[in-house]
Amino acid sequence: MLSRFPFILVAACALSLVLFTAPSLFAQPRSPTPPVGGPVSADQLLQQLPQIRGRVAIPVPRASVLIQPRGRSWRVFHETTLPWIGGIAIIGMIIVLAVFYLRRGRIRVRSGFSGVAILRFAAFERFVHWLTAVSFVILALTGLNITFGKWILLPLMGNQAFSALTIWGKYAHNFFAWPFMLGVVLIFIIWIKDNLPNKVDANWLRKGGGLLGGGDPPAERFNAGQKLIFWAAVLGGVVLSLSGLTLLFPFSVAAIDGMQTANLVHAVLAQLMIAVFLAHIYIGTLGMEGAFDAMGTGEVDLNWAKQHHDLWLEEEQAKAKSPDLGSHAAPAG
Repeated sequence: MLSRFPFILVAACALSLVLFTAPSLFAQPRSPTPPVGGPVSADQLLQQLPQIRGRVAIPVPRASVLIQPRGRSWRVFHETTLPWIGGIAIIGMIIVLAVFYLRRGRIRVRSGFSGVAILRFAAFERFVHWLTAVSFVILALTGLNITFGKWILLPLMGNQAFSALTIWGKYAHNFFAWPFMLGVVLIFIIWIKDNLPNKVDANWLRKGGGLLGGGDPPAERFNAGQKLIFWAAVLGGVVLSLSGLTLLFPFSVAAIDGMQTANLVHAVLAQLMIAVFLAHIYIGTLGMEGAFDAMGTGEVDLNWAKQHHDLWLEEEQAKAKSPDLGSHAAPAG
């Protein structure tokens, strides 16, 4: 019996090996389990990360940013969406004004010019207006060049001339930002008291300012339309100034993502304001007879004042204590 023990031990080990390995031999093969969520593309990975940084030896942390995915969204908006916004707003306004002029024509002084002029804006008021207006026009032209110049001017001028124009335009944009900001502050100070909304403005808006006919509704020194322009200039000018300062002094106020947001706000608001002020320029020049004199010489004809700003004219007459305005009026010429 003892002589057979090695054989029995070997047989028992063999049987145990068969019993343990048989289930795996006859089991169905299983496919490997895929990772949860499937494969992730590089773009998806980048969108999940605010920034991808490297290592730099200089003490400037922002220089370590290698990839900043939000910059792609900014570039797409700046290169595609922004030109569409500006094009629709500005060209659309030009079309609306052209149609209005063809249908309505120039708004005339119905009673004709009286030959008597009344002071409407003092010299300092005109200076502030033109300081802001000229600065805004230069800022508008140089800013529009950034958005549309490479499509409109570059093919006409060539690379070298367009590059020089853009560089000098950038310098002009940065320089004229300061008188524009000063002008916005002064406009607010000298005209805020005349631009607070009231019931007279509501009536003026209901009647459409008489622009489509039906007579001119009563108006004070500034009508409701002019008050809207005032608040657009002040509030829009403040936002433009703050966003512009963020860009003028990079990384001093905001990081790169904040500067991208400031750039988009600055560009979109500027183009919308250009469209609004095209309407203001139209009314003050081609659209209304005698309107340009108010900011040209500072004086307007008495009949023009009666037609467009009758309540203001009555106040001026009361101040002069004379129906003919006394010292406030003088023969035109």
